[in-house]
Amino acid sequence: MAIIKPFRGIRPPQNLVERVQSRPYDVLNSDEARIEAEGNEMSLYHIIRPEIDFPVGTDEHAPEVYAKAAENFAKFQQNGWLLQDAKEQYYIYAQTMNGKTQYGLVVCAYVEDYMNGVIKKHELTRKDKEEDRMKHVRVNNANIEPVFFAFPDCSELDTLVARYTAGAPEYDFTAQLDGFRHQLWIVDKDEDIVTITDEFAKMPALYIADGHHRSAAAALVGKEKADNNPAHRGDEEYNYFMAVCFPASQLTIIDYNRVVKDLNGLSTEEFIGALGANFIVECKGEEIYKPEALHNFSLYLDGKWYSLTAKRGTYDDSDPIGVLDVTISSNLILDEILGIKDLRTSKRVDFVGGIRGLGELKRRVDSGEMRAALALYPVSMKQLVDIADTGNIMPPKTTWFEPKLRSGLVIHKLS
Repeated sequence: MAIIKPFRGIRPPQNLVERVQSRPYDVLNSDEARIEAEGNEMSLYHIIRPEIDFPVGTDEHAPEVYAKAAENFAKFQQNGWLLQDAKEQYYIYAQTMNGKTQYGLVVCAYVEDYMNGVIKKHELTRKDKEEDRMKHVRVNNANIEPVFFAFPDCSELDTLVARYTAGAPEYDFTAQLDGFRHQLWIVDKDEDIVTITDEFAKMPALYIADGHHRSAAAALVGKEKADNNPAHRGDEEYNYFMAVCFPASQLTIIDYNRVVKDLNGLSTEEFIGALGANFIVECKGEEIYKPEALHNFSLYLDGKWYSLTAKRGTYDDSDPIGVLDVTISSNLILDEILGIKDLRTSKRVDFVGGIRGLGELKRRVDSGEMRAALALYPVSMKQLVDIADTGNIMPPKTTWFEPKLRSGLVIHKLS
Protein backbone atom coordinates (compact mmCIF):
# COMPACT_ATOMS: atom_id res chain seq x y z
CA MET A 1 0.00 0.00 0.00
CA ALA A 2 1.18 3.53 -0.76
CA ILE A 3 2.68 5.57 2.07
CA ILE A 4 2.58 9.36 1.82
CA LYS A 5 2.90 12.24 4.27
CA PRO A 6 2.20 15.99 4.43
CA PHE A 7 5.14 18.38 4.52
CA ARG A 8 6.12 21.98 5.22
CA GLY A 9 6.37 23.30 1.70
CA ILE A 10 8.76 26.06 0.72
CA ARG A 11 7.06 28.35 -1.75
CA PRO A 12 6.83 31.91 -3.07
CA PRO A 13 4.65 34.61 -1.47
CA GLN A 14 1.43 35.00 -3.41
CA ASN A 15 2.53 38.27 -5.05
CA LEU A 16 5.81 36.74 -6.32
CA VAL A 17 4.69 33.35 -7.61
CA GLU A 18 4.57 34.36 -11.27
CA ARG A 19 8.11 35.74 -11.10
CA VAL A 20 9.51 32.64 -9.35
CA GLN A 21 7.72 29.80 -11.17
CA SER A 22 9.24 28.23 -14.27
CA ARG A 23 8.98 25.37 -16.70
CA PRO A 24 10.70 22.09 -15.65
CA TYR A 25 14.47 21.97 -16.13
CA ASP A 26 14.31 19.23 -18.76
CA VAL A 27 11.90 20.79 -21.26
CA LEU A 28 14.26 23.56 -22.35
CA ASN A 29 17.96 24.06 -22.89
CA SER A 30 20.37 26.53 -21.34
CA ASP A 31 19.92 29.14 -24.08
CA GLU A 32 16.13 29.05 -23.72
CA ALA A 33 16.42 29.31 -19.93
CA ARG A 34 18.67 32.38 -20.29
CA ILE A 35 16.07 34.06 -22.47
CA GLU A 36 13.15 33.23 -20.18
CA ALA A 37 15.01 34.36 -17.04
CA GLU A 38 16.43 37.54 -18.57
CA GLY A 39 15.89 40.50 -16.25
CA ASN A 40 14.26 38.34 -13.56
CA GLU A 41 16.55 37.57 -10.63
CA MET A 42 13.68 35.69 -8.95
CA SER A 43 13.27 33.11 -11.72
CA LEU A 44 13.64 29.53 -10.50
CA TYR A 45 15.91 28.92 -13.50
CA HIS A 46 18.69 30.40 -11.34
CA ILE A 47 18.30 27.26 -9.17
CA ILE A 48 17.30 24.53 -11.65
CA ARG A 49 19.37 25.90 -14.57
CA PRO A 50 22.17 27.66 -12.66
CA GLU A 51 24.51 27.62 -15.66
CA ILE A 52 22.63 30.73 -16.83
CA ASP A 53 24.59 32.66 -14.17
CA PHE A 54 27.85 31.74 -15.92
CA PRO A 55 29.23 32.67 -19.37
CA VAL A 56 27.58 31.00 -22.37
CA GLY A 57 29.14 27.62 -22.99
CA THR A 58 29.81 26.80 -19.33
CA ASP A 59 29.44 23.08 -18.64
CA GLU A 60 26.10 22.70 -16.85
CA HIS A 61 27.53 19.71 -14.96
CA ALA A 62 30.57 21.53 -13.58
CA PRO A 63 30.93 21.46 -9.75
CA GLU A 64 30.72 25.25 -9.54
CA VAL A 65 27.39 25.18 -11.37
CA TYR A 66 25.83 22.80 -8.84
CA ALA A 67 27.30 24.95 -6.04
CA LYS A 68 25.65 28.00 -7.62
CA ALA A 69 22.28 26.25 -7.46
CA ALA A 70 22.65 25.84 -3.68
CA GLU A 71 23.88 29.41 -3.31
CA ASN A 72 20.86 30.72 -5.23
CA PHE A 73 18.44 28.50 -3.28
CA ALA A 74 19.79 29.96 -0.04
CA LYS A 75 19.56 33.50 -1.47
CA PHE A 76 15.93 33.01 -2.50
CA GLN A 77 15.07 32.02 1.08
CA GLN A 78 17.11 34.82 2.65
CA ASN A 79 15.44 37.39 0.40
CA GLY A 80 11.95 36.11 1.18
CA TRP A 81 11.30 34.98 -2.38
CA LEU A 82 10.73 31.48 -0.97
CA LEU A 83 9.23 30.93 2.49
CA GLN A 84 8.58 27.73 4.42
CA ASP A 85 5.08 26.99 5.68
CA ALA A 86 4.76 26.59 9.43
CA LYS A 87 2.65 23.44 9.27
CA GLU A 88 2.92 20.06 7.55
CA GLN A 89 0.11 20.00 5.01
CA TYR A 90 -0.92 18.86 1.57
CA TYR A 91 -1.56 21.04 -1.47
CA ILE A 92 -3.96 20.78 -4.42
CA TYR A 93 -2.52 21.74 -7.80
CA ALA A 94 -4.87 22.28 -10.78
CA GLN A 95 -3.81 22.65 -14.40
CA THR A 96 -6.14 23.77 -17.18
CA MET A 97 -5.30 23.16 -20.85
CA ASN A 98 -7.73 23.62 -23.73
CA GLY A 99 -10.67 23.93 -21.35
CA LYS A 100 -9.88 20.71 -19.45
CA THR A 101 -8.75 20.82 -15.80
CA GLN A 102 -6.90 18.10 -13.90
CA TYR A 103 -6.53 18.21 -10.11
CA GLY A 104 -3.43 16.80 -8.41
CA LEU A 105 -2.44 16.38 -4.76
CA VAL A 106 1.05 17.55 -3.82
CA VAL A 107 2.38 15.01 -1.32
CA CYS A 108 5.58 13.45 -0.06
CA ALA A 109 5.96 9.91 -1.42
CA TYR A 110 7.92 7.24 0.46
CA VAL A 111 11.43 6.33 -0.73
CA GLU A 112 10.97 2.68 0.26
CA ASP A 113 7.84 2.51 -1.92
CA TYR A 114 10.03 3.39 -4.90
CA MET A 115 12.59 0.76 -3.93
CA ASN A 116 10.05 -2.04 -3.39
CA GLY A 117 7.90 -1.37 -6.46
CA VAL A 118 4.80 0.16 -4.88
CA ILE A 119 5.73 3.21 -6.96
CA LYS A 120 5.72 1.67 -10.43
CA LYS A 121 7.89 2.65 -13.40
CA HIS A 122 7.29 2.21 -17.10
CA GLU A 123 10.57 3.60 -18.51
CA LEU A 124 14.25 2.86 -18.14
CA THR A 125 16.51 5.59 -16.77
CA ARG A 126 20.01 6.59 -17.82
CA LYS A 127 22.71 6.61 -15.14
CA ASP A 128 24.19 9.92 -16.30
CA LYS A 129 20.84 11.69 -16.00
CA GLU A 130 20.17 10.07 -12.62
CA GLU A 131 23.54 11.25 -11.32
CA ASP A 132 22.95 14.79 -12.57
CA ARG A 133 19.67 15.05 -10.64
CA MET A 134 21.18 13.31 -7.61
CA LYS A 135 23.88 15.97 -7.45
CA HIS A 136 21.21 18.65 -7.66
CA VAL A 137 19.19 17.09 -4.83
CA ARG A 138 22.31 16.57 -2.69
CA VAL A 139 23.67 20.09 -3.04
CA ASN A 140 20.30 21.73 -2.31
CA ASN A 141 19.21 19.14 0.27
CA ALA A 142 15.80 19.51 -1.30
CA ASN A 143 13.45 18.32 -4.03
CA ILE A 144 13.26 21.59 -5.93
CA GLU A 145 10.95 20.15 -8.60
CA PRO A 146 8.14 17.62 -8.14
CA VAL A 147 7.66 14.36 -9.99
CA PHE A 148 4.37 13.53 -11.70
CA PHE A 149 2.41 10.47 -10.48
CA ALA A 150 -0.93 8.91 -11.36
CA PHE A 151 -3.10 7.05 -8.85
CA PRO A 152 -6.25 4.89 -9.10
CA ASP A 153 -9.39 7.00 -9.03
CA CYS A 154 -10.81 7.60 -5.55
CA SER A 155 -14.26 9.15 -5.01
CA GLU A 156 -13.43 10.20 -1.42
CA LEU A 157 -10.47 12.23 -2.64
CA ASP A 158 -12.51 13.67 -5.51
CA THR A 159 -15.05 14.95 -2.99
CA LEU A 160 -12.39 16.46 -0.76
CA VAL A 161 -10.64 18.16 -3.67
CA ALA A 162 -13.95 19.55 -4.98
CA ARG A 163 -14.68 21.08 -1.58
CA TYR A 164 -11.34 22.91 -1.46
CA THR A 165 -11.32 24.01 -5.08
CA ALA A 166 -14.75 25.59 -4.66
CA GLY A 167 -12.93 28.24 -2.62
CA ALA A 168 -10.38 30.86 -3.66
CA PRO A 169 -6.94 29.47 -4.57
CA GLU A 170 -3.66 30.56 -3.01
CA TYR A 171 -2.14 30.88 -6.50
CA ASP A 172 -3.94 31.46 -9.79
CA PHE A 173 -2.07 32.45 -12.94
CA THR A 174 -1.88 31.72 -16.63
CA ALA A 175 1.56 30.95 -18.04
CA GLN A 176 2.38 33.40 -20.80
CA LEU A 177 4.31 30.97 -22.96
CA ASP A 178 1.58 28.37 -23.50
CA GLY A 179 -1.60 29.92 -22.08
CA PHE A 180 -2.17 27.09 -19.57
CA ARG A 181 -3.71 28.00 -16.20
CA HIS A 182 -2.18 26.92 -12.89
CA GLN A 183 -3.88 27.07 -9.47
CA LEU A 184 -2.87 25.96 -5.98
CA TRP A 185 -4.90 25.43 -2.79
CA ILE A 186 -3.62 24.54 0.70
CA VAL A 187 -5.08 21.55 2.57
CA ASP A 188 -4.42 22.49 6.20
CA LYS A 189 -7.36 21.01 8.12
CA ASP A 190 -6.12 18.12 10.27
CA GLU A 191 -9.07 15.84 9.49
CA ASP A 192 -8.57 16.33 5.74
CA ILE A 193 -4.85 15.66 6.02
CA VAL A 194 -5.67 12.38 7.78
CA THR A 195 -8.24 11.48 5.10
CA ILE A 196 -5.74 11.99 2.27
CA THR A 197 -3.07 9.93 4.04
CA ASP A 198 -5.53 7.14 4.81
CA GLU A 199 -6.99 7.00 1.28
CA PHE A 200 -3.53 6.67 -0.27
CA ALA A 201 -2.75 3.90 2.24
CA LYS A 202 -5.54 1.87 0.58
CA MET A 203 -3.95 2.14 -2.88
CA PRO A 204 -1.89 -0.85 -4.03
CA ALA A 205 0.32 1.28 -6.28
CA LEU A 206 1.24 4.71 -7.58
CA TYR A 207 2.46 5.17 -11.16
CA ILE A 208 5.20 7.45 -12.42
CA ALA A 209 3.68 9.38 -15.30
CA ASP A 210 6.52 11.83 -15.93
CA GLY A 211 9.86 12.36 -14.19
CA HIS A 212 11.50 8.92 -14.05
CA HIS A 213 14.97 10.42 -13.60
CA ARG A 214 13.84 12.83 -10.89
CA SER A 215 12.05 9.99 -9.10
CA ALA A 216 15.11 7.75 -9.23
CA ALA A 217 17.42 10.55 -8.10
CA ALA A 218 15.19 11.61 -5.21
CA ALA A 219 14.76 8.04 -3.98
CA LEU A 220 18.45 7.17 -4.34
CA VAL A 221 19.54 10.28 -2.41
CA GLY A 222 17.04 9.43 0.31
CA LYS A 223 18.41 5.90 0.57
CA GLU A 224 21.96 7.26 0.51
CA LYS A 225 21.18 9.57 3.45
CA ALA A 226 19.61 6.69 5.38
CA ASP A 227 22.63 4.44 4.76
CA ASN A 228 25.04 7.18 5.89
CA ASN A 229 23.16 8.04 9.07
CA PRO A 230 24.15 5.79 12.02
CA ALA A 231 21.18 7.14 13.98
CA HIS A 232 18.68 6.54 11.16
CA ARG A 233 15.16 6.00 12.53
CA GLY A 234 13.04 5.86 9.36
CA ASP A 235 10.88 8.90 9.97
CA GLU A 236 13.36 11.53 8.79
CA GLU A 237 12.28 13.92 6.05
CA TYR A 238 14.84 12.46 3.62
CA ASN A 239 12.79 9.25 3.59
CA TYR A 240 10.26 11.08 1.40
CA PHE A 241 10.27 13.00 -1.87
CA MET A 242 7.81 15.42 -3.45
CA ALA A 243 5.26 14.30 -6.02
CA VAL A 244 2.10 15.69 -7.60
CA CYS A 245 -0.41 12.84 -7.84
CA PHE A 246 -3.35 12.95 -10.28
CA PRO A 247 -6.27 10.54 -10.69
CA ALA A 248 -5.41 8.37 -13.69
CA SER A 249 -8.73 9.08 -15.43
CA GLN A 250 -7.96 12.82 -15.57
CA LEU A 251 -4.68 12.45 -17.42
CA THR A 252 -4.16 12.55 -21.16
CA ILE A 253 -1.14 11.11 -22.93
CA ILE A 254 -0.42 12.77 -26.25
CA ASP A 255 1.58 11.46 -29.17
CA TYR A 256 5.37 11.27 -29.11
CA ASN A 257 6.64 11.29 -32.68
CA ARG A 258 9.85 10.48 -34.56
CA VAL A 259 11.93 12.20 -37.23
CA VAL A 260 14.79 10.45 -39.04
CA LYS A 261 17.84 11.88 -40.78
CA ASP A 262 18.09 9.40 -43.67
CA LEU A 263 16.47 6.40 -45.34
CA ASN A 264 19.43 4.06 -44.78
CA GLY A 265 20.57 4.36 -48.38
CA LEU A 266 17.13 3.65 -49.85
CA SER A 267 15.36 5.79 -52.42
CA THR A 268 11.86 7.04 -51.64
CA GLU A 269 10.37 4.36 -53.89
CA GLU A 270 12.44 1.60 -52.28
CA PHE A 271 11.49 2.77 -48.78
CA ILE A 272 7.77 2.91 -49.60
CA GLY A 273 8.04 -0.52 -51.21
CA ALA A 274 9.73 -1.97 -48.13
CA LEU A 275 6.95 -0.59 -45.92
CA GLY A 276 4.42 -2.55 -47.97
CA ALA A 277 5.62 -5.84 -46.51
CA ASN A 278 4.12 -5.09 -43.09
CA PHE A 279 1.82 -2.10 -43.66
CA ILE A 280 -1.09 -1.07 -45.83
CA VAL A 281 0.33 2.12 -47.38
CA GLU A 282 -1.97 4.89 -48.66
CA CYS A 283 -0.80 8.24 -50.02
CA LYS A 284 -2.88 11.06 -48.48
CA GLY A 285 -1.40 13.95 -50.46
CA GLU A 286 -0.09 17.26 -49.16
CA GLU A 287 -2.65 17.84 -46.38
CA ILE A 288 -1.43 16.90 -42.90
CA TYR A 289 -2.63 13.41 -41.97
CA LYS A 290 -3.02 12.43 -38.31
CA PRO A 291 -3.15 8.76 -37.21
CA GLU A 292 -6.77 7.73 -36.66
CA ALA A 293 -6.45 4.70 -34.36
CA LEU A 294 -4.03 2.27 -32.77
CA HIS A 295 -1.70 0.60 -35.29
CA ASN A 296 -2.25 3.42 -37.78
CA PHE A 297 0.75 5.67 -38.44
CA SER A 298 1.36 8.86 -40.34
CA LEU A 299 4.47 9.21 -42.53
CA TYR A 300 5.69 12.50 -44.02
CA LEU A 301 8.17 12.16 -46.86
CA ASP A 302 9.03 14.28 -49.92
CA GLY A 303 6.20 16.73 -49.29
CA LYS A 304 3.51 14.03 -49.04
CA TRP A 305 1.66 12.38 -46.15
CA TYR A 306 1.01 8.64 -46.03
CA SER A 307 -1.22 6.45 -43.88
CA LEU A 308 0.49 3.27 -42.69
CA THR A 309 -1.72 0.59 -41.13
CA ALA A 310 0.03 -2.40 -39.59
CA LYS A 311 -1.15 -5.67 -41.11
CA ARG A 312 -2.65 -8.33 -38.86
CA GLY A 313 0.00 -10.78 -37.73
CA THR A 314 2.69 -8.10 -37.42
CA TYR A 315 1.85 -7.51 -33.73
CA ASP A 316 0.59 -9.55 -30.79
CA ASP A 317 -2.45 -8.12 -28.99
CA SER A 318 -1.74 -10.32 -25.96
CA ASP A 319 1.75 -8.87 -25.48
CA PRO A 320 1.55 -5.58 -23.50
CA ILE A 321 4.80 -4.34 -25.06
CA GLY A 322 4.51 -5.91 -28.50
CA VAL A 323 1.09 -4.37 -29.10
CA LEU A 324 2.37 -0.82 -28.57
CA ASP A 325 2.68 1.32 -31.67
CA VAL A 326 6.12 2.48 -30.54
CA THR A 327 7.21 -1.17 -30.56
CA ILE A 328 5.63 -1.88 -33.96
CA SER A 329 7.22 1.20 -35.55
CA SER A 330 10.57 0.63 -33.85
CA ASN A 331 10.78 -3.00 -34.93
CA LEU A 332 9.23 -2.92 -38.40
CA ILE A 333 10.34 0.53 -39.63
CA LEU A 334 13.20 2.03 -37.66
CA ASP A 335 15.08 -1.23 -37.08
CA GLU A 336 14.11 -3.60 -39.91
CA ILE A 337 14.13 -1.04 -42.74
CA LEU A 338 16.21 1.93 -41.52
CA GLY A 339 18.74 0.03 -39.41
CA ILE A 340 18.22 2.14 -36.30
CA LYS A 341 18.81 -0.41 -33.54
CA ASP A 342 18.91 1.61 -30.31
CA LEU A 343 16.61 4.61 -29.92
CA ARG A 344 18.42 5.65 -26.74
CA THR A 345 21.78 6.18 -28.45
CA SER A 346 21.22 6.60 -32.21
CA LYS A 347 22.01 10.04 -33.65
CA ARG A 348 19.90 9.29 -36.75
CA VAL A 349 16.56 9.69 -34.98
CA ASP A 350 15.03 12.47 -32.90
CA PHE A 351 11.77 12.76 -30.99
CA VAL A 352 9.09 15.45 -31.08
CA GLY A 353 6.37 15.83 -28.45
CA GLY A 354 2.88 15.96 -29.87
CA ILE A 355 2.25 19.30 -28.16
CA ARG A 356 4.22 20.85 -31.04
CA GLY A 357 1.75 19.49 -33.58
CA LEU A 358 2.36 17.58 -36.80
CA GLY A 359 3.27 20.87 -38.45
CA GLU A 360 6.57 20.70 -36.54
CA LEU A 361 7.30 17.33 -38.16
CA LYS A 362 6.61 18.82 -41.59
CA ARG A 363 8.82 21.83 -40.81
CA ARG A 364 11.80 19.74 -39.77
CA VAL A 365 11.58 17.58 -42.89
CA ASP A 366 10.93 20.47 -45.28
CA SER A 367 13.92 22.36 -43.84
CA GLY A 368 16.22 19.54 -44.93
CA GLU A 369 17.27 18.83 -41.34
CA MET A 370 15.40 15.51 -41.44
CA ARG A 371 14.51 13.14 -44.27
CA ALA A 372 11.19 11.76 -42.99
CA ALA A 373 8.79 11.94 -40.05
CA LEU A 374 6.62 9.33 -38.37
CA ALA A 375 3.60 10.24 -36.24
CA LEU A 376 2.11 7.73 -33.80
CA TYR A 377 -1.29 7.30 -32.18
CA PRO A 378 -0.88 8.09 -28.45
CA VAL A 379 -0.58 5.43 -25.78
CA SER A 380 -3.53 5.16 -23.37
CA MET A 381 -3.34 5.40 -19.58
CA LYS A 382 -4.69 1.84 -19.43
CA GLN A 383 -1.76 0.61 -21.52
CA LEU A 384 0.68 2.47 -19.25
CA VAL A 385 -0.86 1.00 -16.09
CA ASP A 386 -1.00 -2.51 -17.56
CA ILE A 387 2.67 -2.34 -18.51
CA ALA A 388 3.73 -0.99 -15.11
CA ASP A 389 1.60 -3.59 -13.28
CA THR A 390 3.20 -6.46 -15.21
CA GLY A 391 6.71 -5.16 -14.52
CA ASN A 392 7.38 -4.39 -18.16
CA ILE A 393 9.22 -1.37 -19.52
CA MET A 394 8.04 0.75 -22.43
CA PRO A 395 10.41 1.56 -25.29
CA PRO A 396 12.16 4.96 -25.06
CA LYS A 397 10.16 8.12 -25.79
CA THR A 398 6.73 6.51 -25.61
CA THR A 399 4.67 8.90 -23.50
CA TRP A 400 4.30 12.67 -23.50
CA PHE A 401 2.14 14.25 -20.82
CA GLU A 402 0.83 17.78 -21.15
CA PRO A 403 0.51 20.21 -19.48
CA LYS A 404 3.86 19.96 -17.72
CA LEU A 405 4.02 20.72 -14.01
CA ARG A 406 5.28 24.22 -13.25
CA SER A 407 8.30 24.25 -10.97
CA GLY A 408 8.67 26.55 -7.99
CA LEU A 409 5.10 26.42 -6.68
CA VAL A 410 6.16 24.15 -3.80
CA ILE A 411 9.60 22.81 -2.76
CA HIS A 412 10.38 20.02 -0.28
CA LYS A 413 13.39 20.24 2.03
CA LEU A 414 15.01 16.95 3.09
CA SER A 415 15.67 18.12 6.65
